[in-house]
Amino acid sequence: MRNKPKILLFDVDGVLAIGDHWGKHLERDYGITKAMTQEFFTNKFGACIIGKADLKEELAPYIQQWGWRGTVDDLIAYWFRAEHNINEPLLAYIQTLRGQGTACYVATMQEQYRTAYILQEMGFEKQFDGIFSSAFIGYKKTQPEFYAHILKKLEVTHAQEVLFWDDSPANVATAHSVGLQAEVYSDFADFTEKMRLYSDK
Repeated sequence: MRNKPKILLFDVDGVLAIGDHWGKHLERDYGITKAMTQEFFTNKFGACIIGKADLKEELAPYIQQWGWRGTVDDLIAYWFRAEHNINEPLLAYIQTLRGQGTACYVATMQEQYRTAYILQEMGFEKQFDGIFSSAFIGYKKTQPEFYAHILKKLEVTHAQEVLFWDDSPANVATAHSVGLQAEVYSDFADFTEKMRLYSDK
């Protein structure tokens, strides 16, 4: 059963930001492959995502062995620009929702530097009512505590008042387990079709 939500939450990568993963750009432009970076992302990046480690400090020992000739800051800037592909139709839809009184928040799994980039450089601090980032929550979106934290901060009476959109079925399932309404985002056409099921209540 679907209930008309008072608050919407939106994932970033695959939802608010679309396009190729930055790793494809890195391999194409610099010959640095996924196999080369896998150790870092498997063993080190997870701690950055939940605010337990600093991305710049963790990246520093790796960039030379990858053959990156610039600085850590150069690599991070390249990374963030490569994934700066805003889903403009969705963003416009969200502004309409906000104009109608529906609060819209970003709910994302990011480390601290990209969280800041998303807010400032992608302009989301002006386009949303706020952001919930794993870097400052301390949990990933596959953990119920991530959503419990959000519900507490939003001070909602019922979890069903919140609708969460994510491109990961696993994240959607975890949100459901906490009581949120949640849907898998595939594309804008499918999104608008599903939103009608909520707005007609």
